[in-house]
Parts: sequence; structure tokens; C-alpha cells
Amino acid sequence: MLSRKGLIPEDYLLTRLAEDVLQPKFKAKARKARFVAKNGTCNVAHTNIREQGRFLQDVFTTLVDLKWFHTIIIFTMSFLCSWLLFGMVWWLVAFAHGDLDQRGDDFVPCVMDIHSFSSAFLFSIEVQVTIGFGGRVITEECVSAIIILIVQNIVGLVINAIMLGCIFMKTAQAHRRAETLIFSKHAVISVRNNKLCFMVRIGDLRKSMIISATVRMQVVRRSSTQEGEVVPLDQIDVHIDNPVGTNGIFLVSPLIISHVIDRASPLYELSASDLLHDDLEVVVVLEGVVETTGITTQARTSYVSEEILWGQRFVPTVSEEDGMYAVDYSKFGNTVKVPTPCCSAKTLDEAGGLARFKLNDGAAARPSVRRRRGKHKETKH
Repeated sequence: MLSRKGLIPEDYLLTRLAEDVLQPKFKAKARKARFVAKNGTCNVAHTNIREQGRFLQDVFTTLVDLKWFHTIIIFTMSFLCSWLLFGMVWWLVAFAHGDLDQRGDDFVPCVMDIHSFSSAFLFSIEVQVTIGFGGRVITEECVSAIIILIVQNIVGLVINAIMLGCIFMKTAQAHRRAETLIFSKHAVISVRNNKLCFMVRIGDLRKSMIISATVRMQVVRRSSTQEGEVVPLDQIDVHIDNPVGTNGIFLVSPLIISHVIDRASPLYELSASDLLHDDLEVVVVLEGVVETTGITTQARTSYVSEEILWGQRFVPTVSEEDGMYAVDYSKFGNTVKVPTPCCSAKTLDEAGGLARFKLNDGAAARPSVRRRRGKHKETKH
């Protein structure tokens, strides 16, 4: 159809058709579902929840968790329904007392100037919102009207407190601050301080700092116990290398978070070839207190096997200019290739460490001990 209209040449259509028919098609590798998305949302669906009433027991949290569209609808309907309800009550009071009928000058109504449901509805709005135009006023004639006035004031205060508090909490939610906490798109594995390390870069785009910032890492993978129990989402904590001794960081500029792959690491037996076909996911969580509001915020992301670059490291982003440090965020996720052994950390330890390995750019690391011994023997002979 497109070719008839002259939008796409006919030969191009034939070429594409031939390519689609003649070229062999390979199925993409079926990957497991991602546990945490790149933007931090958890890919978990809660189904078959029978006790739905538990959400109503915590109404405030339920209202805060709702979308803005639903919150605005509930906010509007709560006031409209309360005004209509008490407007009906005021109309019934006026109808029972006879205020709707035309009486003489000596007659004292419960509420002045209520002649219909419309006037009763307007009086309900004036009472609950405390507008007080002055035309409609409650009198001392009816005790029931005084009680209804007290009840409506209390109900109006409760609705105002809940709905305004909900609106405030939604506008000041912690995940809004987490939008300016960024992670590198890829994670890297390379040698750092003569150790094989897993590294990611984090940064904060705002000048207001995150107080008491901490970083945690977890490896999420499918595992099985010795008894044969299958754990589909086995979360294994990953120790982060920090000279301070804790996970606390001073996030004033982009930092590289490093994890040393040692015997206690869940990545100890992982090699470059294993990374290509292993369903691995590393979750990174950054927590801290917002300096301006004092609210605890959390930012999350994850890295699957395809997003972990073996044999690369991050380029520097901080430079000194005119007596101050400048951060170039255009280089935040940039990496460069470095000589790195393609074997696992376990193989390195069994071979005696990095000192016995010769690092080649992009090639697998090969032991240099045997070569040295062979050369030594040849010189002897």
C-alpha cells in the first residue's frame, strides 16, 4: 500500500521481503523477568489478595498511594457529598419546624432565610467552610439545629485535615527527591587496587545534599537449597568497599561505588563468559535524608547481565577549574576499556592472584608463570 502511494520505493519493499524470507531467524534468548526496573520500580504484581479490607483500615496511606486523578476525585466528592448530606439535614430540620411555610412576623425559624433545598444547601456550605455571608443565620429556637451545627463543624474539620494532609504528603513524597539521584546506565567489572571489583557510579543533581546517605547492593538470582527447595528470588547482600568502614557516603559529587569480588562475594565464581548467559541481576539502593525537608528518600536501580561491562572502568568527571571543582555530567556514564582478566576471581585466587597473570586488552588472561618457567628452562639448556 505504501509503495502504491509512492512513499516507499518498490525495490526497497522487495529487498526487505527477500531479507525477511531468506534470512534465517533465530529466537532471542528468553530472559527471566526483571525484579527492579531501571527507574527503581519493583516488577512485582500482587494477586489473589482476599483481605481487601486491610487497605481501608489505613485510609490515609491508601489515599496517598493513589494516583493524582483519583485523589482529586475523592477530594472533590468528599466535600460535595458532605455538603449535600448536611444540606438535606438542614432542609429536613426546616421542613419539620415549618420554616418553609410563610408565617407571620412573630414566627422564629430554626434557620433564617431557608425557603428551599437550594437555600439549605448554600447554608450547609457556609457552615462547613465558615464563609458566613450573613443572610442565613441559625437561631436559638431549635436545639436540634444547634447539635447539627456542631456535628457539621467537626465533620468538616476532619475532612479538611485528612484531605489537605493527603495533598501535602503527595506533593512532598520522598520519591520526588529521588528523581535527581542518578545511577550510571551500566555497571563495570575491572581491576582496582589489584583486585577484581564490581563498580557502579551514583550522583546527585541538586546542590542540597542527602544527609547520612547509605548504599546497599543485593544480588537477585534463582537458587536452590540443599533440601531441594527452589528460591525464585534469592536476595544476597553484597559488601561494599568503603575506607570509612561503613556504607555512609558524602554525596557531594559523583562517586564510584565499588564491591571487591572476594571469597564472600556472590560473584566470586563469575567469569566474563558466564556473564553472557547467566541470569544475574544486581540491585543498588541509595537511601538518605533530604536536607531541606528532613524526609527519608530512597532511589533504586538494577543491572542485569547485559548491562554489566567486563573489562571497563568509568572515566573521571571531576576537574579543578578556577579554584573550584567542576563536575561534567556528560561523562557520567562513559567508560573506557582497561586490561582485565576474563576469568573469575576464584580462578585468579587459585592461580596465585593478579601478579601471576598477564593482562591483555580484550583478550582472556593467561598465566604468565609457565611462560617464564619455559623461557628459563630454554636459557639453561
